Amino acid sequence: MNSTGWFLLVGALMLVMGLTMPLIKRLPVTSAIVYLAVGLLVGPTGFGLFHFNPLKQSALLEVLTEVVVLISLFSAGVKMPVPLTFWRWRRPVFLAFFSMAVTVALVAGFGYYLLGLSLGAAVLLGAIIAPTDPVLATEVQIRHADDHDRLRFILTSEAGMNDGSAFPFVMLGLGLLGLHDLGDFGQRWIVVDVLWATAAGITIGVVTGWALAHLATRLRGNRQNPDLLNDFLGLGLIGAVYGLSLWLNAWGFLAVFFAAVALRHTELKLGGTASEIPLQPQSAEPPEGLSQQQVSVASLVFKEHLERLSELVLILLIGGMLFVNSWSWRAVGLALFIFTVARPLSVMIGLIGTRTTWRIRGLVGWFGVRGIGSFYYLMYAIQHGLQEELAIELIHLTLIVVTLSILVHGISVKPTMHKFWRRPSGLRKHLLRRDVKATETAPPEHQANKC
Repeated sequence: MNSTGWFLLVGALMLVMGLTMPLIKRLPVTSAIVYLAVGLLVGPTGFGLFHFNPLKQSALLEVLTEVVVLISLFSAGVKMPVPLTFWRWRRPVFLAFFSMAVTVALVAGFGYYLLGLSLGAAVLLGAIIAPTDPVLATEVQIRHADDHDRLRFILTSEAGMNDGSAFPFVMLGLGLLGLHDLGDFGQRWIVVDVLWATAAGITIGVVTGWALAHLATRLRGNRQNPDLLNDFLGLGLIGAVYGLSLWLNAWGFLAVFFAAVALRHTELKLGGTASEIPLQPQSAEPPEGLSQQQVSVASLVFKEHLERLSELVLILLIGGMLFVNSWSWRAVGLALFIFTVARPLSVMIGLIGTRTTWRIRGLVGWFGVRGIGSFYYLMYAIQHGLQEELAIELIHLTLIVVTLSILVHGISVKPTMHKFWRRPSGLRKHLLRRDVKATETAPPEHQANKC
């Protein structure tokens, strides 16, 4: 398919989606499923109008997915409804780091013992597949900057962090394959790839977000076009933070996400509107009077539009990668293992001792959507010298896992979420009373931050 065909396809699809969005919202499907269906129809599985080869185009796909993930991480970060305190963030932190490690271990074991992969390839597969996706999980993301829904907060903040926390395991897999220096007995990997890169990424993000909030507060009053200023500042923050992280060998995905969170809540604090609203068991519309002209919030719509357009193009490309013979019992078995064993088990382990309700644990365990981040890590590994035979094997496995995740999670999300939030009023009041009681019994320094 030439450039003319691509313009016609993308343009027509955007028009159709714009005209039929009210209908799609009522159907048990997501926009990602529609994009995938179109990609399969015009790709090698259907009419064969185009074919995208991820092995030959790995450099291009790495850049595309990298940019999309960065924009998505920033968008997720500026919608976080609560400040950076361990008491409020302990659940997603445990999921993003502890559950991530458990998932990698489980998938690596499956790949090593059942798929016959080498240890390095199995660990790399686990690292590629383990991160949940902040791009495709639209229906279970934080919806706006004042959304205090507990379930969406957990899933969104986990996805924002584990796109960075997976990187040490990617480097471990590459090291076991002889493509990265792990040091004697793994010392370099532990010190540099795990401790330094993680701590530096979080620190860079928090400091730069805090600094930009203070700078923008001083400049905002003298500008006649705050929306344009905010768009440039937001995009500039993404580029500067990510570039600085790469220069200092820190994990840039972590840095961008925490920069967005720090920017958002520093602005709220400086404006005297820092929210002390507890996370609720049910979502709410944005409260009136909280729509400040802030860098973090005012530029959010623009970045979400970029994110949605990128989602459309990349999922079309996924459809263009799939052949009929791409499907195998090995790949389908891996996907089923991840959805029904690895993800739920890792979530249960990660949330031990957090007093999270079983209903929320179950939903968090089910909605571990895989997507664009997995393709970025895969292309990153290919660009670092992955052997062609192994690269093709990992491409097929990742493609099927992501495709099934789009279909299975996309079809189940609307009816499941509708059923979950359709609670009797008595139960809803009980949950609210329990939240208040838990806040009152928390340590004094955490009472205002109980989630």
